[in-house]
Amino acid sequence: MNSKINISGAISVLISDILKKGALWPFIITLVLLGAIQKAVNPPMLMAERFFPGTGWLEVILASVYASWVYLHMKDPRKLAAWRKWTWILFTCVFFLQLLLGLVADSRFLMTGNLHLPVPSMILAGPIYRMQLSFMPLLFLSTILITGPAWCSHLCYFGSMDNLASSGRTPRNKPVKNKWLLKYIFLILFVVTALLFNLLGVSNRVTTIAGLSAGIAGLSIILLISHQKNKMIHCTVYCPIGTLVSYLRFVSPFRMKIRDNCTTCMACTQKCRYDALNLENIRQHKPGMTCTYCGECLSACHQNSIHYRFFKLRPGTARNLYLILTISLHACFLVLARI
Repeated sequence: MNSKINISGAISVLISDILKKGALWPFIITLVLLGAIQKAVNPPMLMAERFFPGTGWLEVILASVYASWVYLHMKDPRKLAAWRKWTWILFTCVFFLQLLLGLVADSRFLMTGNLHLPVPSMILAGPIYRMQLSFMPLLFLSTILITGPAWCSHLCYFGSMDNLASSGRTPRNKPVKNKWLLKYIFLILFVVTALLFNLLGVSNRVTTIAGLSAGIAGLSIILLISHQKNKMIHCTVYCPIGTLVSYLRFVSPFRMKIRDNCTTCMACTQKCRYDALNLENIRQHKPGMTCTYCGECLSACHQNSIHYRFFKLRPGTARNLYLILTISLHACFLVLARI
């Protein structure tokens, strides 16, 4: 009896918070996006609908409530880092669990029933090799348009592992040496290799082995280098998608700025795992190109110098808008981002 009362009370508090603290917006956006997909797309993309016809709307509602719940906690800059880390890991676990179940149990766990290699670099290299656009590049580009670089701070299934591996200790204050030279080398390597594979008519078997090798190399960087340097080396140096995000993010109106009242105390640098808040960046009053707007630096700045910008909105409103859109996408990806 008491447990039922406690559950009922917790649900009442959650609903009250959603209505009073601005968390209704992520609920509505997630509900509209997933509701449109549930109603219009056939065969169904929602997992519940695939296995139990008629239950897809329940999954839509649960995902919408989840989006509001996450927003309520991430809205507090002091809680954002922990919640971002574990919700991002949850997304990755769900993503790869569905891949495993799709391979060994039932193809309905896969988006199309066909396997696509789950390595971020293949989002770029795959279409170049096939010389045609596919679903993943379009999905990636749409997130850039809506929330700028949020792909690299909330939505990438490898990025969450890089974030977890690098979060053991405080990041080093020294910038990553030759970062941009290495970024360009890896980007060119992936593009040229994909073009050569296309021109030479390399078989799918060989390209799959090459893609798996790229994924293993990325995981090795995460486990060995990112963990050792306490910075996200895979995302900020190795991954070609991360390099594209560094430039494509400017199509989104969201920006991150540093006010003139900054005292150059460097406290924010110790929070940044994307190597975007080095002394040079701070003196220029804006984070570096590898900034993903993750927002973890805000809790470290005692002067409130670092802030989000979105046209003429107030910084606090701009941050809330960014969180609402990003968390809504995260909730949608959680139930849709299948192989």
